[in-house]
Amino acid sequence: MGAYIKGIGIVSPQKTFNTKTFLTETVEHTTNSLRCIEPYYPEFINPVLARRMSRTIKMGIAAAMVSLRDAKVEMPDAIITGTALGCWEDTEKFLVAMIENSEQLLTPTAFMQSTHNTVSSQIALLLKCMNYNFTYVNKGFSFESAVLDAMMMLGDSDAKNILVGAHDEMTEKYFNITKRVGFWKEEAVATSEVLRSTTNGSVSGEGAAFFVLGKEKGEDDYAQLRSLKMIFEPENEHQVEEKINELLSENGLTCADIDVVVYGKSGDVRYDKIYSHLEDTLFKNSASVSFKPLCGEYQTSSSFALWEAAMMLKTQTIPTAIQVNKQPKSEMKNVLIYNHFMNTYHTAFLLSQC
Repeated sequence: MGAYIKGIGIVSPQKTFNTKTFLTETVEHTTNSLRCIEPYYPEFINPVLARRMSRTIKMGIAAAMVSLRDAKVEMPDAIITGTALGCWEDTEKFLVAMIENSEQLLTPTAFMQSTHNTVSSQIALLLKCMNYNFTYVNKGFSFESAVLDAMMMLGDSDAKNILVGAHDEMTEKYFNITKRVGFWKEEAVATSEVLRSTTNGSVSGEGAAFFVLGKEKGEDDYAQLRSLKMIFEPENEHQVEEKINELLSENGLTCADIDVVVYGKSGDVRYDKIYSHLEDTLFKNSASVSFKPLCGEYQTSSSFALWEAAMMLKTQTIPTAIQVNKQPKSEMKNVLIYNHFMNTYHTAFLLSQC
């Protein structure tokens, strides 16, 4: 089981929308909640249609269209997305309208666009794609479930190219609610200082990232996505080590073969310990890279990490903004992504150079 990454489109709090550059310029934020830098939507969506779309729908469509264009694929054999919150802004609008109007005279638009599969459905409508279309809503495993479905489909069916992605947005109401239970930092933190933070909570984020995964290897592929593993509520660090070694062994590798590890450190002192442990034990000889200081913490942030890992393998460079320690000793051949959300949903992705 495996797949080749043929095209990428990503909207994030950084200037990542242009697939020809790789963090040549980073945006320094000083906040406890990051917002995406949005592209010029009329290039991808009819302005008449866009007028009725929420921000996350437009971000998702734009990212999907760029990834298809990048892969030179006009019609995917399937569209699979993952989202933890769906179109949260429209959900809020509908609920507020219910309260303010005493559940009467409600416009249906916000309700119809509040469902979690709205983004994948809108992409299919724009493409006139009648193929398999599915959205996974599994909290911190949402994007991983979508990727796993795509990889299994490529291995077990006639599908050749699948559009797979993730999207989640941050709204003021959701931020305030989750901040009360300790998700986010009370204070504003500069992007370059996130990993040095000594307080509880992380900087919230959002984003939309789409990838075209293909069955057959091509000349312009970014990387090979070989496998992934999900670990729900591991009992301790040793169980995590066991699962990572299991993942590597299944692909004929050891920890010594991993050139770079992309860690999901978020600056939350409660939950960053596992990353430091792995950095000092299993992967003490591997280069370390971060991603959450640039995109923030959200339940499908591993999609940003996948973009970062794929770009590293294709360009054979590690931008200064994400480098945590040493450069790899030689050519980057194997990259591991390790991430978790609130120490509950743990994920490992294994990628290799094409």
